[in-house]
Amino acid sequence: MSNKIVLGLSGGVDSAVAAARLREQGYEVHGLFLELGLGGEQAAQQTADELGIPLYIAHRREAFERAVCDRFAAAFAAARTPNPCVVCNPQIKFRALIDYADQIGAPFIATGHYARTGRDAQGRALLLRARADKDQSYMLYRLPRAVLARCVFPLGDYVGKQQTRADARALGLSVSDEPDSMDICFIPDGDVPGWLARHGAACPPGDFVDRAGNVLGRHKGLHCYTVGQRKGLGVAAAGRLFVHELRPATNEIVLALEDVYRDAIEVDEMHYIAPEYAADGAFSCEVRVRFSKHSARATVHPAGDRARIVFEQGARAPAPGQSAVLYDGDTVIGGGFIV
Repeated sequence: MSNKIVLGLSGGVDSAVAAARLREQGYEVHGLFLELGLGGEQAAQQTADELGIPLYIAHRREAFERAVCDRFAAAFAAARTPNPCVVCNPQIKFRALIDYADQIGAPFIATGHYARTGRDAQGRALLLRARADKDQSYMLYRLPRAVLARCVFPLGDYVGKQQTRADARALGLSVSDEPDSMDICFIPDGDVPGWLARHGAACPPGDFVDRAGNVLGRHKGLHCYTVGQRKGLGVAAAGRLFVHELRPATNEIVLALEDVYRDAIEVDEMHYIAPEYAADGAFSCEVRVRFSKHSARATVHPAGDRARIVFEQGARAPAPGQSAVLYDGDTVIGGGFIV
């Protein structure tokens, strides 16, 4: 089998160290930079030059704006809190990697994500948590099993970002001390409400209300808040208030003094990396309802492309639009979008 591998090279420290590690392992590394109209091509080219690997530019700006940015804006208009990376990975990033790998006859693809792959007893591909605290398997749960079978994640066994930076310095890479990338690549300043306003997707101001419908104050627009939020509300009360619900039909936000816990949630657009878990109906697992290390024990009741997830002790602030990702130990079973 050929040892060619196509690596997503962003110009950051993670993908740079991943490239170096793959080369050390004997792979013939071909870099791919995803051109989305966001810059960074020069940094990626400099890293490729330092490592002595070729760099291919994949132009995906229009597809990215349509599949990721437009969906991101529409989600906020519907009072959802989206995670664009979850959509971008299968539809844009890994699709571009596979397309180029097929073009040059490379059997493998790779990225600098902190995750791992494995095989079950039947030889089927698995997505696994990283060994590091910075586990990014949550962001990859929508990848098809056929794609995972070709994936290599060189940083999956790293203990953390400090080790990655130390390796970059030892390798003499110029990106070793570059700052970490933003959570949302197309909003580098982190101002999500400002981005939505510039793209005509901001919501109008409305009322904060309590559960009985009493007006407590004014909010700046549904797009500025998410379920479980407790900072920046600007409403005086006997204690700390939490956002419990966004109501797009009435443009209201419900506040309460109690923290937000849900005994059950509904999930749509379910994707199972390991569909065998759902083959016989309900099953138990751990569930993450946001990109964090915290998970909650639950029973999943599959129903086609939807599922009902019932928690044993409740989950804190599952926000519509975020992903509920299912785990069996280190194995990622799949997940879907919270509704």
